[in-house]
Amino acid sequence: MEHYDKIYLVVYGVISWTSAFLLIRKIFPKRSFDFSNRIVSTIHALFAVVLSSMSVQDWRCPVCPLASNSTPVQVLKSLLQFRYLCQNLEHIVMCFVEYYVQMRALSVSLAYLIYDLVCCLFDKNIKIDNSVHHLVSIVGVVAGLAYEKCGSEMMVTMWITEISSPFLHLREILKELGYKDTDINLAADVSFAVIFSIARMCVGPYLCYVTLSADNPILIKAMALGLQLVSAFWFFKIARMVKYKFVKRSASKTKSS
Repeated sequence: MEHYDKIYLVVYGVISWTSAFLLIRKIFPKRSFDFSNRIVSTIHALFAVVLSSMSVQDWRCPVCPLASNSTPVQVLKSLLQFRYLCQNLEHIVMCFVEYYVQMRALSVSLAYLIYDLVCCLFDKNIKIDNSVHHLVSIVGVVAGLAYEKCGSEMMVTMWITEISSPFLHLREILKELGYKDTDINLAADVSFAVIFSIARMCVGPYLCYVTLSADNPILIKAMALGLQLVSAFWFFKIARMVKYKFVKRSASKTKSS
């Protein structure tokens, strides 16, 4: 995929995400700015998880091949070194398909991150940690697209960062719909906390380690470390939130009794 194709996809993606947001605002005119943005974010999260899952070559080792070159020419050159080229025709085709899925997924996600960062600036409650997360992610995705390298690692990164997002947005959407402090809202809180913890604090450190130890560009290594540090910061905030929820609920039940 040429660089201008990626730029086109990113620009088209920003326009598309913005249009989706404006459409949702029109459908739900009485809902808040944040409500509409979270619906768009949920759509992106589902899209990112599906595409990143499709790009995995082998679920026994989702990050393989490590630090691999992603350009079709480089893939073909490496495969041509084998004498049994014809016997591996299916593998060659899968490499090309994987490359285009990865590059398009990264381009569309980059477009979403740019759109969402701009939305955060227009929102009344600007959160520094969220803005830092967006900036780190944007730089990391741009580096991946520019170097056309470590596509497998970046797809797994997309998977672990977005797998918990639908529950994150669901818990806030439920609050606006009037389900705050209900069992369904607590279930969304706990689901988000559990999935986030497993993805970011179990799989995340391993992914960060293999990215740092592999032969990746220094910028990608720095972004991997930065994203893991942001995830750790959020993990402690989420743990405090869940603890507060259970303490509050326990106190409420005791008072009712």
